[in-house]
Amino acid sequence: MINLRLNIDKTSGFVSKDEIKLFRSEIELHYQNIYNKTGKGNEFLGWATLPEEISSSIIDNIEKDAAILSKISEVVVVIGIGGSYLGSKAVIDALSNNFPQLSKTSERINPIVLFAGQNIDEDYMHDLLSVLDKKDYSIIVISKSGTTTEPAIAFRILKKHIEKKYGKSNARERIIAVTDKSRGALKKLSDAEGYTTYVIPDDVGGRYSVLTPVGLLPIAVAGFDIRKLVEGAKNMQHYLREEKDLEKNPAALYAVVRNILYRKGKTIEIMANFTPVMANLTEWWKQLYGESEGKENKGIFPAGVNFTCDLHSMGQYIQQGLRNIFETVISIEQPRSKIEIPNDPENIDGLNFLSGKRYSFVNKMAEQGTLLAHVDGGVPNICIILPQINEQNLGELIYFFEIGCALSGYILDVNPFDQPGVEDYKKNMFALLGKPGYEELARELKSRL
Repeated sequence: MINLRLNIDKTSGFVSKDEIKLFRSEIELHYQNIYNKTGKGNEFLGWATLPEEISSSIIDNIEKDAAILSKISEVVVVIGIGGSYLGSKAVIDALSNNFPQLSKTSERINPIVLFAGQNIDEDYMHDLLSVLDKKDYSIIVISKSGTTTEPAIAFRILKKHIEKKYGKSNARERIIAVTDKSRGALKKLSDAEGYTTYVIPDDVGGRYSVLTPVGLLPIAVAGFDIRKLVEGAKNMQHYLREEKDLEKNPAALYAVVRNILYRKGKTIEIMANFTPVMANLTEWWKQLYGESEGKENKGIFPAGVNFTCDLHSMGQYIQQGLRNIFETVISIEQPRSKIEIPNDPENIDGLNFLSGKRYSFVNKMAEQGTLLAHVDGGVPNICIILPQINEQNLGELIYFFEIGCALSGYILDVNPFDQPGVEDYKKNMFALLGKPGYEELARELKSRL
């Protein structure tokens, strides 16, 4: 059995059971195309069976290398962009203290994981280098090709810095590359320098790669249990594959309901959570669904909000703005901690009616009150419920979203595993930067600017 639950009750005024039933045969076909690897983009369907195929030896090696980096590093810098960093950051943040860089500093066993190569902001890199000047650190560089602009520039700078700080021979012991198994600039460099390497499978695209060494190595370095993460994903894989009833299969049901809503004009899906550590899970989800579905002038636009904070900003639009939105709420039943609201004899703020109640109870009532208000305002709500945040449940959630995304893309009749539109900005950027071979495009663009 799985721990994750899907509740679509608050879509009942917008989606009927009869409409859902119409998708039964289509979903069965799409599942066959995924697991038989015969659907669109089938060369990138390796993630679908990945949880049950991850070997114990790979996990052993990852844990061993993570322990080595942890022993010699106060900071580990993960260099990557898109799927090469969003998944690991989402899991690390979800499992971490809300203030990881300030908590238990004197007792810290695992290094702080920082990220680079996900932007090309000069001040960000300057500030990072200033931190690394004062800390013992190591690098995990993640890139299939080794030539993606943002991470490649970041690695060039940080490679020079770490070699200057420790000497070239010592620096190579502090660098691990996650890259292609046989080709590409980073693979070539890694072989020449003697870096420890891990392989990004050829049949797994970046945004589906969190359960490969791309995500597992940084997560292990941060001190979290990657075995339980993989086990959760494996449980979800087996459950979804074996459950043929559409209405009992949460990934299929999620894909169908969101597409029915899309066909009725609900073109924006807002991921909402009431738990701050889950904010970067939303960022990972945004890439997964946006890059997978947004093509051929189709697709649901993925957005995110963090409640209750954003109820005091975006809440107004969600309640009364253009009615082209629906919400998907990640609901966490049990917090990790317990705090009760104290009694105040003077009761100046008028909140003594909450005395003795848990902080989480107030948050849960805010969640339920928001859900009802938004549904009443014409915004259907899908609820994804987890008993608590831990590695097992996050593994379930990750695989649930991955399968849901593939099914949803197939329902939409697009290839959920390519991203041809991403190349357009790169061509323009290369031309404006003066890359050889882009001279004609550079002249055209400069005339427009």
